[in-house]
Amino acid sequence: MRPRELSATLSLFPAKTPTLPPATHTNSYALGGRDVLLVEPATPYESEQRAFIEWARSLVSHGRKLVGIVPTHHHRDHVGGLATFSRELGVPVWAHEETAARLEPEARTCVTRFLAEGDTILLDGLRPETWRVLFTPGHAPGHVCLFEEHTRTAIVGDMVASVGTILIAPDEGDMERYLVELERLAQLNAFVALPAHGEPIDEPTQLFRKYIDHRLMREAKVLESVRKVGPNGADAASLVPVAYDDTPPHLWPLAKLSLEAHLAKLVREGRVIAAHRATDAAEFFRVV
Repeated sequence: MRPRELSATLSLFPAKTPTLPPATHTNSYALGGRDVLLVEPATPYESEQRAFIEWARSLVSHGRKLVGIVPTHHHRDHVGGLATFSRELGVPVWAHEETAARLEPEARTCVTRFLAEGDTILLDGLRPETWRVLFTPGHAPGHVCLFEEHTRTAIVGDMVASVGTILIAPDEGDMERYLVELERLAQLNAFVALPAHGEPIDEPTQLFRKYIDHRLMREAKVLESVRKVGPNGADAASLVPVAYDDTPPHLWPLAKLSLEAHLAKLVREGRVIAAHRATDAAEFFRVV
């Protein structure tokens, strides 16, 4: 069923998106009792966009006012409808500068405000809400979360998910920063976390800590896999079957991306050395 009313001032609208399986949808949220902030202009599909616009307009028909649209980050399953929704609803987009820089030109022109760490978004209503912006890169360079102190509600984008997993890709992800920001989210002591994929999370602190523990477990396996290959080192593809021996082989291409993010962290920390073979310029890794 959609949309779903989570409270008098919070609703969820899941829409089909080209996201990473097993997820099939991205959650959009409407925050606020009178002033309304739409989070995650996600879907690129026309039929889904029409349903989203109908939902958003229904909020206005009940006396509420759309004040802004916020994408948590720039990935395609989060901004596929950004330009269309901004244009059709006449609502400005607010995004982190790093997110705006990665949008398609048409979508980039819709951004009228750059969000930064510590900014607040005040939503008027019978009980005004103040949503604090948290700059949480790691999964994506411009990733932001939103936190409302009174209700202790966190909008967490792709920091965690209740379906599937979160990919930290080496080209734009940062495993070290991701872990730092997960710890920061854990310290919020949030009552509920609202992810982009899956159901609301009723015990978010526990899940944040679980994510941290899992990544550190995987990091230890990555380090051990490098140690096992010996002093001559090995490339990332050769390390995957060792570090991800508990993962089905059909997932190894994605696992390789995560492994490379772990390796980048270990290299920065001085625990692993990255070098290039003179023969083919391939990068290989060995322990210090």
